[in-house]
Amino acid sequence: MKKLLAASAVTLGLLGSCLDASHASEDPAAASEIPGQAVSLAASAAEDDVPPPEDLDESSQELDDEISKPVPETQDEAPFVMGATPGDDGSQEEGIENPDPLAGAQSPSITCRARLLIARRDGSEEPVTCATWDSTPSPAPLRASVSAWPTPTWCDDHGVSGKWYVNRFKACGVFSATASVINPRTGAVTGTLHYLVRAYAYSGRDVPNWAYQVELMEVSSTGTAKGMSASGTVKCSGKCKVTKSTFPSQAMGQNKDAVGQFFLQTTIKTSPKGQKGDGQASAAWVFTKAGATPSNEISLPTPPVRCDNALPGTSKPGCVMPYIPEMVYAKAGEYPQLAKHIEDAQNTQNLPGKHGTTRYLTRLTNKTKIKENRDTSCPSSLPRPTGKQCDEYPFASTWQGAKTGGSYSRRMIEAGQNEGGGRALGNFYLYNRIIEKDRFLVWIK
Repeated sequence: MKKLLAASAVTLGLLGSCLDASHASEDPAAASEIPGQAVSLAASAAEDDVPPPEDLDESSQELDDEISKPVPETQDEAPFVMGATPGDDGSQEEGIENPDPLAGAQSPSITCRARLLIARRDGSEEPVTCATWDSTPSPAPLRASVSAWPTPTWCDDHGVSGKWYVNRFKACGVFSATASVINPRTGAVTGTLHYLVRAYAYSGRDVPNWAYQVELMEVSSTGTAKGMSASGTVKCSGKCKVTKSTFPSQAMGQNKDAVGQFFLQTTIKTSPKGQKGDGQASAAWVFTKAGATPSNEISLPTPPVRCDNALPGTSKPGCVMPYIPEMVYAKAGEYPQLAKHIEDAQNTQNLPGKHGTTRYLTRLTNKTKIKENRDTSCPSSLPRPTGKQCDEYPFASTWQGAKTGGSYSRRMIEAGQNEGGGRALGNFYLYNRIIEKDRFLVWIK
């Protein structure tokens, strides 16, 4: 049975060494795991001490170590579908585009027609190989092929969709394409190769690199298209560069996949702190067959990857996908009073940040403004019942907080829950690399 490259210990081990050997986990699978829940740091001080629980210290070695720990992957996070409408108001992350990956799908067809016209004009008898994307693939055989070629459950549970699915540190998609061999004089198709492209990109939350893999899998081939070979390259646009590219010529067949593997690195400056930039890798490949001209080039870009050294609480750079994460608090969990307060604030006061909406919270990192938010919602003059602290929503560490946003809710809750919930929020920021003005939601379960 064919297996995802990403599930291979060899591949993930290689990713670890290419990203940064000093950060590679002893467990190869951990290199692709994403954080789904916060893990506890040491207990924080009382509310009146500094810093408050969700305000992380800069350049903390403890947090540098903490961000490098593997965290179990969660099933709570639904992947974002690239190409979907960004939001009700059309807003999206600064510098992030959500393009249809096959928006330029007609370009290979146009190129092929031009090549055929030139060959016919020149009187060439040599067959022309044309590589194109399939806009309407036949679902039955393609889905049957996908079932024998498992992808992550969050990636694509509808067969071949032709879209990217992303979470915070991974992107995956299955695409359908065709390579045809055509007689330029008569226009007759003498052979056809139907194949799938399984594309997979993954980054690290504590390293300035990411990886991209493409695997071309033959579904069927006929006539002169049997026995084709594929080879390719990669380029990176924006704030990135290619550090390693491997896509040699490989024969296609029912049991022969052509595989390309690429490693990219951000080119943002290492200092001063606060740098960020997007990079986008695009893999391209051609088909060759003896007796026919090589095909036109066909390419597939990844979603843009944002790398930064702007995360409060750690000096380590890292890279994320264009996915909006969600902080989860459970009413039956460790912080039930805090969870109930947020639920009431979202539902009865219509405050932003609710799961399933596009009214996002955006992170605020300026400590002066955070303090102003907290002093507005929970001033020191406000009496606290014994054993309780003042909890505010939206969080003081967001631009929607009491002072910077204008509308808020406050409630006296058990002190341990307030402190623990604040630490959980701080770790959520840390593990998901939520930097200044990054959007997120709060899911109350």
